[in-house]
Amino acid sequence: MRLLVQVSEARNLPAIDGGGGLSDPYAKLQLGRQRGKTRVAKRTLSPTWDEEFAFRVVDLKDELVVVVVDEDRYFSDDFLGQVRVPLSAVLDADNRSLGTQWYQLLPKSKKSKIKDYGEIRLTISLSLNYPEETTTLAHCVSDDLASYSDKSTELQKGSSLPNIPIEIPTSVSGGDETEIIKEDRSNGVPSFVNRLHQFFSAKPKDAEASASAPPLTTGDGNSDILEETPSTSSELPDNQDYETGVTMSFDEQLKAFGSCHEGNEIPENLSGGVLIDQVYAVAPSDLNGLLFSPSSDFLQSLAEMQGTTGLEIQQWRLENDGEVLKRVVSYTKAPTALVKAVKATEDVSYLKADGDIYATLADVSTPDVPFGNSFRVEVLTCIMPGPELPDNEKSSRLVVSWRLNFIQSTMMKGMIENGAKQGLKDNYIQFSELLARNIRPVDSKDAAATDKVLSSVQPEQESDWKLAFRIFGNFTVVSSLVAFIYVFSHIILASPSIIQGLEFPGLDLPDSVGEVVVCGVLVLQGQRVLNMIARFIQAKRQRGSDHGVKAQGNGWLLTVALIDGTNLAATKSSGYSDPYVVFTCNGKTKTSSIKFHTLEPRWNEIFEFDAMEDPPSVMKINVYDFDGPFDEVESLGHAEVNFLKSNLSELSDIWIPLKGKLAQACQSKLHLRIILNNSRGTEVMKDYLDKMEKEVGKKIAVRSPHTNSAFQKIFSLPPEEFLINDFTCHLKRKMLTQGRLFLSPRIIGFYTNLFGHKTKFFFLWEDIEDIQVMPATLYSMGSPSLLIILHKGRGMDARHGAKQLDNEGRLKFHFQSFVSFNVAHKTIMALWKARSLTPEQKVQLVEEESETKDLQNNESDSFLGIEDAKMSEVFSSTKPFDVSTLMSIFEGGPLEHQVMEKIGCMEYSVSPWESVRADAYQRQIHYKFDKRLARHEGEVMSTQQKSPLPDKNGWLVEEVMTLEGIPVGEYFNLHMRYQLEQISSKPKACNVQVSIGIAWLKSCKNRKKIAQEVLSSASSRLKKMFGLLEKELLPAK
Repeated sequence: MRLLVQVSEARNLPAIDGGGGLSDPYAKLQLGRQRGKTRVAKRTLSPTWDEEFAFRVVDLKDELVVVVVDEDRYFSDDFLGQVRVPLSAVLDADNRSLGTQWYQLLPKSKKSKIKDYGEIRLTISLSLNYPEETTTLAHCVSDDLASYSDKSTELQKGSSLPNIPIEIPTSVSGGDETEIIKEDRSNGVPSFVNRLHQFFSAKPKDAEASASAPPLTTGDGNSDILEETPSTSSELPDNQDYETGVTMSFDEQLKAFGSCHEGNEIPENLSGGVLIDQVYAVAPSDLNGLLFSPSSDFLQSLAEMQGTTGLEIQQWRLENDGEVLKRVVSYTKAPTALVKAVKATEDVSYLKADGDIYATLADVSTPDVPFGNSFRVEVLTCIMPGPELPDNEKSSRLVVSWRLNFIQSTMMKGMIENGAKQGLKDNYIQFSELLARNIRPVDSKDAAATDKVLSSVQPEQESDWKLAFRIFGNFTVVSSLVAFIYVFSHIILASPSIIQGLEFPGLDLPDSVGEVVVCGVLVLQGQRVLNMIARFIQAKRQRGSDHGVKAQGNGWLLTVALIDGTNLAATKSSGYSDPYVVFTCNGKTKTSSIKFHTLEPRWNEIFEFDAMEDPPSVMKINVYDFDGPFDEVESLGHAEVNFLKSNLSELSDIWIPLKGKLAQACQSKLHLRIILNNSRGTEVMKDYLDKMEKEVGKKIAVRSPHTNSAFQKIFSLPPEEFLINDFTCHLKRKMLTQGRLFLSPRIIGFYTNLFGHKTKFFFLWEDIEDIQVMPATLYSMGSPSLLIILHKGRGMDARHGAKQLDNEGRLKFHFQSFVSFNVAHKTIMALWKARSLTPEQKVQLVEEESETKDLQNNESDSFLGIEDAKMSEVFSSTKPFDVSTLMSIFEGGPLEHQVMEKIGCMEYSVSPWESVRADAYQRQIHYKFDKRLARHEGEVMSTQQKSPLPDKNGWLVEEVMTLEGIPVGEYFNLHMRYQLEQISSKPKACNVQVSIGIAWLKSCKNRKKIAQEVLSSASSRLKKMFGLLEKELLPAK
């Protein structure tokens, strides 16, 4: 039997603390030698606790004492009031329950000066349910209050079970605590079971038989008999209940149990942590049957996998009229390197079973392990409905959590916790593997869940009338309209003026200075109105974006929902901006639509990046103010999302603050929903390692889940990041530091723990600019070393591990003394190249390895479609060089790189010329625009093809350019033709002609304006290029 007490709240408590007139109250409960206490409610006189406690009833003479005190950190706690409730009052009440009542708090003595101590709300009842853990814990005596405090903290209501108080000695100091009722018992005094037998369980027809109840033993294993029950009137009903509970089928037992526990809430996860949190494609009832049904062989299969022997599974028993459904499972665990084979017993009880949600609590006892009598392990298994799947398929979410209950004080508490945690993790890894063989696991961020998250994101189509009102709804338009009506009315009412001065028929000049001023004002007003009309027309044409373009391929799918923005900076004189957003991830860009004339834009647009082989590391976000497709753009702010440092669940709905001078001054933010899914299932690690093995030329072992988990914990990485390899080495700084270098698909990290001093850092593969092999020296122990140089401004979080910061602002990391330098170097280079190459370069590399010459010829044929673009000559000049000298600008040498970088082509890279057919050669070019010299920070991918002129006196170079990262750049390709022809009359001179054409890929109404700006920009660029080339060649000449 146990006494159940729920401490709900208190009100009107006296103020003890000085100053604010508030207190930090908490309640202490005591029944006999058992104690418990609630958490502390900070700074309040009306605290709310809502905590439950269960006390083992030992003697009916005991009374429940509830004391409310004020916590004091530096002195003894202050008394706030107390309540005493005798057990006899609970026994005499209906249904052995006092219900929920407000109890007046009383002073310790009648001499108290405080008249009103407030009230406390309690729910008190007696229960016949006598769980085994209560029996054990109630006999444990704590040695000191400190250890008791630790234990009670572990048993707080954060778990699924009520708090189970622990007995403490009857002599405990503390002036504010109520005096403990001493227990005076002897063998000659009958126990309370004798006295309550008829009250609780006796029936007239049952009073004839008698038997003894099984003895209760103490937690330390002593067999002293505490209580005996000579009567057997309760045995017959117990046997009947047992037989009835066993003969019922498992489904019937669940229904009977569920009917007695309707409305129970789902238990919270236990405090020890979560072992499994996975969604499976199966109904909750089917998953419950697989795990717990007597007809299931899942436990037998798990025992075989783990090497467990002596498995004994008892039948489920329904007891106490359906209140309790439990069974006992016993087995012998296989021996390990540290622990011999031990016998374990699990008491499994259902907490909830309503057809959709199931919860079981397993109380695991392992007395044979070291300190096994000091603790018990509790494992909570919850099965609940999962997210909706396609085709209306049902799913279940399985959550397994655990905690450790110490029933005796021990100095080895930390060691026991660590050992139990590791053992449970290893066991449930095998549990998950076996369960995945029987039921298909489902990614918790399945496509269906993604659709559900993004279902509310619908783009708002702004009507033409609303856009017109946004642009024309201002004082300028209204005043211009009034002036137009006024002048038009004046023209109608005024009589024709006579011709005078310098006027002649058809020419009417102003006759005064005032008329000149009025004409000037009207012209300025008209000009502003015309500009607004042009802006309105342009706004209608520039509504396109990448919204709605579906992702293609299989791999890592990144979906970004751009909801809205707030507090954007104003860059125009009108006090508004025309913002649009550019997302960049793994070399791919997505551009939003342009929102005109607003500082609070609302997009509601969804962008899907094509599937990526590797998980992305960083997504860059740039917000620009639009002012024409080829005009100078102004940044309104920028941000960066690091997937390695961000929680994916938090990214599903997040406000991201923008950086930059304007953005930080205005506190600009963007509202995004970011979802990252893997469509390739659980084979990602294996596929990636297979690819790396081909690059390295050496077998790479798959790391265990425990190793991966430890790696993720060291660097605080997400669960999808796995360890590829690690190497012992030295980090060279002022002093050598020995540690390990960890390599994963997205990061390279270093960790060491020497004499308690930890050093750890990591940076992204994309942050690396160059990797250099340093020659072997005596200082490096005769082995080569690696010098890793990062890009400027990157990896600053790892600055404490860098050897130096050079003059260009780049961090340099020096690693040496590898056990196997060749393997480490090959692995690092393979991973760096895999992450540093853009998707286009990866595709190009594959094509170069697999293409045949026939395919190359086919590609060159399609390249000659340049004739589809209408070409216009934009540059023509005669240069004092022969053709062979001038063609050096197309040879890929230092001269070409030097000239192209000076005109704003950064990171300029070219491939060598390759023959595609007779007298025709082709190469690829890639570079980025320098924002200091160009208007946009975009990039160019182009293909050039050269062939000799028909009369062999020159060369024809044709080029197709693809622009990325600039507004409207996805609407067209740029085609260029260079013709370099030798002048026959002048051997040291040649004629250069350059023509440009635009091949439109999408419909666009303002083609003429775009074409004019392209031709103007290209013409000035070509003049600058050939001018610099001439300057570079003249000294050489």
